[in-house]
Amino acid sequence: MGTQYKKFEAHASGGPRIREIPMRMVLPNLVTVLAICAGLSGIRFAFEDRFETAVVMVLLAAFLDGIDGRLARMLKATSKFGAQMDSLADIVNFGVAPALVLYAFLLDRAGSPGWIAALLFTIACGLRLARFNVLDDDKAERPLWQSEYFVGVPAPAGAVLVMLPLYLFFLRLGIEPSRPAAFIATGFTILVAFLLVSRLPVYSGKSVKIPGDRVLPVILAVVLYVLLLMTYPWYTLTASVAGYLIFLPFSVRAYSKRAKLEGEKVPPSDIG
Repeated sequence: MGTQYKKFEAHASGGPRIREIPMRMVLPNLVTVLAICAGLSGIRFAFEDRFETAVVMVLLAAFLDGIDGRLARMLKATSKFGAQMDSLADIVNFGVAPALVLYAFLLDRAGSPGWIAALLFTIACGLRLARFNVLDDDKAERPLWQSEYFVGVPAPAGAVLVMLPLYLFFLRLGIEPSRPAAFIATGFTILVAFLLVSRLPVYSGKSVKIPGDRVLPVILAVVLYVLLLMTYPWYTLTASVAGYLIFLPFSVRAYSKRAKLEGEKVPPSDIG
């Protein structure tokens, strides 16, 4: 009996001891937590009718969520805990936050259809992220060249795309949020949701290598884009969304050509 009590006492005194963790292992997880805070803060600002700030916070959350994994790999600080944290953050920042901000701004004017569209987008984002994790685990079984393409529009891009109605209204072109505009935005939100879960091959650009003599022009172009984004954010984001939507058919065409070049037959579901 005394022995049993001692075992219980040892267990109740604090549980299993956690080993010391280097700061480089903590940093990527800290970025993930900050991304969640930014996404949830965006929802708060939307409910306070501070929509421009809300969109900025959601975009900041998407940016932070996009770099935490790369930061972990760069610091050689990948872990199972970090992977689980990142997956949870993704659904908040790429699915829940954009949908609720858009709903609070415009979709609620469409009534129940607007709420259904917001739900569909969030669910589609979750399904897209789950499929990405599964395909990432099975990538060794697929031809190497196929890893250059996402299956469906990636979740970060979907989050930026779905907020297009907000960018357009922020341009202050005399367009006011109205019930007809809400129904148009509802249809667009559902379209983006289906793009997320589609089998559309979207070029990822992961294997792009920049020739040495073009590095400086590329850096200059990136700096120019960032400056435009800071100076004319809504014009730049609107143009970026339009450019991305135009890019999608070219991505499908490039995938089909590459498949023929590799001597493989492309199933119809892979390009539709």
